[in-house]
Amino acid sequence: MSFRRLEVPGVILVEAESFKDGRGFFAEVFKESRFLENGIGERFVQDNLSHSVKGVLRGLHYQLNPEAQAKFVFAARGEIFDVAVDIRRNSPTYGRWAGETLSGENRRGMYIPEGFAHGFCVLSEEADVIYKVSREYAPELERGIRWDDGGLGIAWPVKEPILAGRDAALPLLRDAENNFSFAEGAGGGSG
Repeated sequence: MSFRRLEVPGVILVEAESFKDGRGFFAEVFKESRFLENGIGERFVQDNLSHSVKGVLRGLHYQLNPEAQAKFVFAARGEIFDVAVDIRRNSPTYGRWAGETLSGENRRGMYIPEGFAHGFCVLSEEADVIYKVSREYAPELERGIRWDDGGLGIAWPVKEPILAGRDAALPLLRDAENNFSFAEGAGGGSG
């Protein structure tokens, strides 16, 4: 497993080494000890599975404190463009985003700390996305921001995505409810 810090501090690309033979392949996509060695100390408590078709865009979602979630996202099948947006007030990278292509073929995953909105769009005909979260789903604290917020300038590879009604109605970042603040040296959390 290799770990590469992306252009927005706190967001980390994780690449799993795979072992192939005539039967297929084997890869460790999550190993707590390796994550700890690389500065990711989250305890993940829930795994989610999402199945989507080409053109679906899910996001940009987050949960407010005190139930903010760190996530580890990977595509078990298919290909997605995965995005994390820094929404921590007073952060030097507030409103900046990091995006990577994750697929069943490249066996990449993305770690997204608390204080970031997350979303992805599906590039393949279908995709199965698994993501680990550090806190259980709390629907009363779920929030989001618009996928096409011009202030963010996300270079989505789809122009007319398939959206859930609630995602199409999300506010811009400047209008979104958000109780995250940046704390120097806090490791990307909610400060």
